[in-house]
Amino acid sequence: MRILYSLLVCVLLTSCASIRVNYDYETTADFTTYKTYNYYSNVNTGLSELDNKRLFLALDEGLQARGYQLSDMPDFFIDIKTAEFQQQSGNTVGMGVGGTGRNVGGGISIGLPVGQTKMGREIVFEFVDENGIGLFWQAISESNYNPNASPEKREAQFKAIVSKVLEGFPPDNTK
Repeated sequence: MRILYSLLVCVLLTSCASIRVNYDYETTADFTTYKTYNYYSNVNTGLSELDNKRLFLALDEGLQARGYQLSDMPDFFIDIKTAEFQQQSGNTVGMGVGGTGRNVGGGISIGLPVGQTKMGREIVFEFVDENGIGLFWQAISESNYNPNASPEKREAQFKAIVSKVLEGFPPDNTK
């Protein structure tokens, strides 16, 4: 059991390392008034139905651990959008041709990409107060994505993304 726990921690730590999140929020929003949430009924994440369930479950667990409650009459709604993209390898090998002779020099060099392209996924989380100021908080996460990952790895990845995303909610200056 101890080995399994250690392995799970290592998987979460390594999966978190490649998650980047940018936050933005309305500076006039009073984040202390938000206690309940729900999702838009027409959320079209672009994910499979199973991945939708995994993402919503992870987000529910994360928000409820912070004291927010799912409600039919929420203080704010959540909208989620995703996009997949190919990440180019940042590694290149340079090749060049050049020559010199009698005070004449010249050369040509090109960089050839090395390695495979990786799949990436962007997930946009938007929190909207429909009875007030509208969109008041947004997080955009980018992470590596393996379309052939097992269900357990997908679930762990979504939990890691949600954990990283909720680090910025509510913003530090409004807690």
